Amino acid sequence: MKTLKACVVCVGLCAPAGLATAEETDNGRSLIEQGMELFLKGLQDEIAPTLDGFSALVEEIGPGLQGFLEEMGPKLGAVFSKVEDWSSYHAPEMLPNGDIIMRKKTPEEMGQPPEDEASGGVEL
Repeated sequence: MKTLKACVVCVGLCAPAGLATAEETDNGRSLIEQGMELFLKGLQDEIAPTLDGFSALVEEIGPGLQGFLEEMGPKLGAVFSKVEDWSSYHAPEMLPNGDIIMRKKTPEEMGQPPEDEASGGVEL
């Protein structure tokens, strides 16, 4: 998908400069215009099956996803509002009993020195 975006951006940037200097053909359109039209048509033909598959997927999972968001949305919003920094947590994991947990990273995992080192050593 990144490649597609890059192609579209390149075409958009190159088109104005090329069109201004291109020679016109007998039907009033420049060769660059014709080439761009063919390129974009080919691009459209290439991504059409993907878009069709995506539409079918959305139709299939849409109702279930909408129900999930209606039920879980407010609860997830409450969790999101309590977490200040998501980078201080590991990725969620599912336990064998079905519970989903998010473990907080230790100071060592976050690249911070342990508390006793940060204070200059251990008091005896």
